[in-house]
Amino acid sequence: MASDQEYVDFVVDQIENAGQITFRKMFGEYGIYSDAKLFALICDNKLFIKPTEAGRKFIRDVVEAPAYPGAKSSFLIGDKIEDREWLSELVRITVKELPEPKPRKIRKS
Repeated sequence: MASDQEYVDFVVDQIENAGQITFRKMFGEYGIYSDAKLFALICDNKLFIKPTEAGRKFIRDVVEAPAYPGAKSSFLIGDKIEDREWLSELVRITVKELPEPKPRKIRKS
């Protein structure tokens, strides 16, 4: 089941002061980025945030699940998605700990 654009817009609107938040459609689902860092996926209208040690400490009672069959487990964000301040802080903490994206190679024609 693909995610709804309305749900993606809601999630993105919830996140404040965590860099430029963008999304990209990927195979019927969505990747969520902060300043070009992929930090989350939205699959089946559920938010999955990449696991980090700082994020784990912040969440405390972590629920982990794969975003899709065969994927590594991520933090599954449930009802706390409604808490704008909490979610925004989690995103800031997560993005800070993630490595910078590798530069894309330019294809030669």
